[in-house]
Amino acid sequence: MGANERPVSTRTVTSPRLLRGEVVVPGDKSITHRAFIFNAIAGGSATVTNHLRGEDCLATMRCLRALGVTIKEKGEGTAHITGRGGQGLKPPKETLDAANSGTTMRLMSGLLASQPFQSVITGDESLRRRPMARVIEPLRLMGADIHGAANDTLAPLTIRGGRLRGIRYRMPVASAQVKSAILIAGLFAEGETTVEEPAVSRDHTERMFKAMGAKISVEGLRITVQPGVLKPVDVAVPGDISSAAYWMVAAAIHSNANVLVRGVGVNPSRTGVIDVLREMGAKISLERERLIGGEPVADIRVTSSRLKGVKIGGAIIPRLIDELPILAVAAAMAEGATEIRDAEEMRTKESDRIATTASELTKLGAKVRELKDGMVIEGGAKLTGAVWESHGDHRLAMCAAVAGLVASGKTTINEAQAVDVSYPRFWADLESLAV
Repeated sequence: MGANERPVSTRTVTSPRLLRGEVVVPGDKSITHRAFIFNAIAGGSATVTNHLRGEDCLATMRCLRALGVTIKEKGEGTAHITGRGGQGLKPPKETLDAANSGTTMRLMSGLLASQPFQSVITGDESLRRRPMARVIEPLRLMGADIHGAANDTLAPLTIRGGRLRGIRYRMPVASAQVKSAILIAGLFAEGETTVEEPAVSRDHTERMFKAMGAKISVEGLRITVQPGVLKPVDVAVPGDISSAAYWMVAAAIHSNANVLVRGVGVNPSRTGVIDVLREMGAKISLERERLIGGEPVADIRVTSSRLKGVKIGGAIIPRLIDELPILAVAAAMAEGATEIRDAEEMRTKESDRIATTASELTKLGAKVRELKDGMVIEGGAKLTGAVWESHGDHRLAMCAAVAGLVASGKTTINEAQAVDVSYPRFWADLESLAV
């Protein structure tokens, strides 16, 4: 078994009488990646608490260590990082492995493009199928020597870093990963770098850059960064709203539920799932709203709700792209039809999430029609347990579990270990809530 492989497991879920209690979801995956990478190139030391120890973030940690960064873990969820400054990274002795993490691959590409050495970064079979031209193109415009497989569209990527120049770049697709790669490279470029998005994407990079002293400005959809050195900053990572979304939907669709998810990041660029669930009629309240390290945080309470179908599309899609599969589960239990459009980006994730969500939900009795850029879900389904294939996709595995909470009979989930990518405690938390 390879270093990045996990033992294959199967889980069975049945519908509980009650869904009650409190959970604390793992630290935000996006913020964890950035806290590691940005502090690695800062001039000093910092401590990151409540960081996610999922497979994706561990891949980032391994890549940084291979570049000479000292990261010492102190107990569960606490890491001490000694930064090497802007140009202090060491050439890696072997190929960097991003495993299954697109965030690792793309953000590290922006960093490696600036370093005065050659490196190669690859990933597992799934990641090597995901599109990389979208990050290669802007980095080349900045002067990076970067090449990929399949006519420079796929990983592995070979990057010979060097002197970069600032650019103005209009992104064809809203992507926080690509935006972040360009902004990271912009720290090392001559002149300012400006990125213009077609729609708002998650802004964790901009917030953390500001906290670390970067000269960065945000004007609507236009973000500009000046070259400079980051200062280290301690980061207390809030709970990941993408992980919280499973309990939000589970509570909303179960007939006897009251669930509180504590300490969740509610950054406005990430709360599209809350907006859509509320539009569907979900009973959601935010409690103890506060700011932690510049990021808004709240406890989220959800109780049993009667949902109705809605249309999901347009500018909100980048704010909930990872939550669309679990929203499809909610839609299957709602009254009326739900239409998801403008979400072709779902096809480029760990699995083709349009095809896999549609096919697996259909196995349970939902009526789902696949579209090129989304799907139509006819609500009111009576779900019946079946065998659900996770396709090795952590979000599909957790969707299966939530659907199983309201399906009659048993729902069996194959490759259930996929949840370890973002939520290693998922099955234990499920058992604690299902009464």
